[in-house]
Amino acid sequence: MLDKLDIARALRETGTLLQIKGENPFRARAYETGAEALEQLTDDLGALVRSKKLTGIKGIGPALAAQIAELYQTGRSGQLEELRAELPSGVLELAQVPGMSLKRMKALHEALGIGSVEELKRACLAGKVRAVKGFGAKTEASLLEGIARYEARDERVLLVDALEAAEPLLAHVRGCDATERADLAGSIRRWEETVAAIDLVAAADDAAQVIDCFVRSPQVAEVEERGDARCRVRLSGGLRGELLCVPPRDYAAALHHRTGAPDYLSALGSLARELGLTLDERGLSRGKKRLSVKTEEDLYEHIGIPYIAPELRESAEDIIAAVERAARAGREGELVEEGDIQGMVHCHTVYSDGKNTVEEMALEAEAMGMKYLTITDHSPAAHYANGVGLDRLKKQWDEIARVQERVSVKLLRGTESDILESGKLDYPDAILEQLDVIIASIHSRMKMDADQMTRRLVSAMRLPVFKIWGHALGRLIQRREPFACRVEEVLDAVAESRAAVEVNGDPYRLDMEPRWIKEARKRGIRFVISTDAHSTTALHNLRFGVGTARRGGLRRDEVLNARGLAAFQKAVRPT
Repeated sequence: MLDKLDIARALRETGTLLQIKGENPFRARAYETGAEALEQLTDDLGALVRSKKLTGIKGIGPALAAQIAELYQTGRSGQLEELRAELPSGVLELAQVPGMSLKRMKALHEALGIGSVEELKRACLAGKVRAVKGFGAKTEASLLEGIARYEARDERVLLVDALEAAEPLLAHVRGCDATERADLAGSIRRWEETVAAIDLVAAADDAAQVIDCFVRSPQVAEVEERGDARCRVRLSGGLRGELLCVPPRDYAAALHHRTGAPDYLSALGSLARELGLTLDERGLSRGKKRLSVKTEEDLYEHIGIPYIAPELRESAEDIIAAVERAARAGREGELVEEGDIQGMVHCHTVYSDGKNTVEEMALEAEAMGMKYLTITDHSPAAHYANGVGLDRLKKQWDEIARVQERVSVKLLRGTESDILESGKLDYPDAILEQLDVIIASIHSRMKMDADQMTRRLVSAMRLPVFKIWGHALGRLIQRREPFACRVEEVLDAVAESRAAVEVNGDPYRLDMEPRWIKEARKRGIRFVISTDAHSTTALHNLRFGVGTARRGGLRRDEVLNARGLAAFQKAVRPT
């Protein structure tokens, strides 16, 4: 019989293999959900299997329950074994190489017997891959680039995946009797795109009791190191977690120290030394005297610079920028917050590749307190995403009008219009002029060179209709690099045109990057913060968009959908 962690690993492998095979992504995701449910299970798994009550666990349906029971009782899964037999050997490893599809894996396995990244690398270097039908020298070179990125990878995971592990772990620590306060720190608190480890800071008079509680979390698979005040563990999903527990008087300083990136803390420490102070994770001291730091704001006040938000604690440049902002006191508003957003922008429905209907999306946005929702399904050129042709567009508009009668949230009709190779927008001008909002995005021909892509984007931005540049550089974090273009040249065109820039809150995109947001801000460009939601659940990814926007220094008054309905409509109206 397998224990719950072994079964969770088997479920995750099943889900991953289904995803590689191209099965319904929601089906593949169900296995991840089931694995997470098992990891957090506190009841006796054997008793649940014997009583056939597995379906009483949230996230586990009849089919998944049957597979869990089979794994528990026999130590094997027929479905998993079938998938392993059906797919080439080494598929889990090879799938991590950017540019490697299942079709390519099968072709290389049949022609060259390739079953590992190392074998693929040797075949590419020997020039054998280019000789396989359907490949060629260019594909071989592209695969070598992908292998290099794979080999240079670290153990960082996507922020969204790290949060799925971190938030229950934080709740567990906060639930310990001895814990007075606890928060996430590190790269999660800075809202970085990827995370190497989960950092937690807790305040308690009895650190040992909190650490005892921490290691008893159902997510903890292994205790790697334990001391009087800190403990490092390996979680069941493979991610590391570290807890620092300090006396309540040191909490603010410890949280600050565990949040800032190394370069940032080094620069801040240099500023402190110029004042005769020493900065460490216990706070600030002058000689042997410890200064009072009850809040993070106190620490900055002692050093003589304005408070810097966690999302901006990356480097020395962030400190310089904060000092410059202080010199312009009163001229910049506050960083945008999630509560500032009044409307959901860039949302898909079943009319293209969304999971939910117009009404379902509207009701969810309404429940979130939103004042407006843009329906921006794909345009016809996105045939792979069931782009809305002219024959279906009128039907969609009629449905939006019918739903509007049943909801209070204002529905705005729009499109995510493909930027075609020529730089023109999909749909005739006569259609674009009847819309409330246009998201203009690139979904095809992403391998154009920098000159071609720059011309394409500049042409699109200079079109007379107002448009929002959607998921600007087309990246998928850890899977697809941003496409080549001269970004600053495109931003110059945006600044001179009727256009704004999207900060895409899809946690697999988070595009554009904070460094480019900062460059756009220098040009006075306006933004929207979107979710690029393809389901009602994805509407709640707004926090990822806001986190990315804050990393770029975005203020509330720079965000168009932080405005009320009338002001937003006026700002984004195409004509």
